[in-house]
Amino acid sequence: MAWLVGFLSLMIVIWVAFFCKIIFRATSISRAAILDDGNSGKTPQKKNIMLVIAHPDDESMFFSPTINYLTSNACDLHILCFSTGNADGMGSIRNDELHRACAVLKVPLQQLKILDHPNLQDGFGQLWSHDLLTEIIEEEVTNHNIHTIISFDNYGVSGHCNHRDVHRGVLKFLQTNSGRNIKAWELVSLNIFRKYCGAVDIWLSILSAKKHPSKVIIINEQPWKSFKAMAQHLSQWVWFRKLFVSFSSYTYANTLNRINP
Repeated sequence: MAWLVGFLSLMIVIWVAFFCKIIFRATSISRAAILDDGNSGKTPQKKNIMLVIAHPDDESMFFSPTINYLTSNACDLHILCFSTGNADGMGSIRNDELHRACAVLKVPLQQLKILDHPNLQDGFGQLWSHDLLTEIIEEEVTNHNIHTIISFDNYGVSGHCNHRDVHRGVLKFLQTNSGRNIKAWELVSLNIFRKYCGAVDIWLSILSAKKHPSKVIIINEQPWKSFKAMAQHLSQWVWFRKLFVSFSSYTYANTLNRINP
């Protein structure tokens, strides 16, 4: 019996070591891919990266692994939020909540911009002009010398029309500014099983990335920070969102795909 316990203990140690190795390798790949500015062999430049979202709480619910990774690697991360989330008349409250969440996520408040444009209001029935989104993105990219953009993919994780419009705005910006050599990455929307399998999706994401070289995986080394950041959105911190943050794979890892417009 003792030999069986010893054998199982050895297997657990090997499994943990193997798991840590995979995580380290995945994170290293992500670092090389996302933070590379094509400046190899030259003096390193400051990495100016902009996360483009639709509503306050998008950053905590979906992008926290990416945010934690970038802030821990001394990037100048800017967040552009296209609305105050005023669908229920709580825009000013949600504006303040996003400021508090960014403080938890270590994003400088002067690098957060929240819009309250009359033509960019939160809501499932609200269609946003891609031309207007492109114009605003171009202005922010120029003002802050942004070289990398991160945003939603075409489905937008939840299928929300505002998320999808943001993606199309980013895509149109890239198409009309192809000569500026700006990289862009989209957060991959997952199927219903992977979306709610929590930390287990780390393994599934890594396996998927092996088959698709254009994808990179960012592991969240501080998932508790994601909970704390989302908890700052008190107006949204209801029971089903607490469950979402607990079981969502987006709390534990992000799969990013390079956008090639």
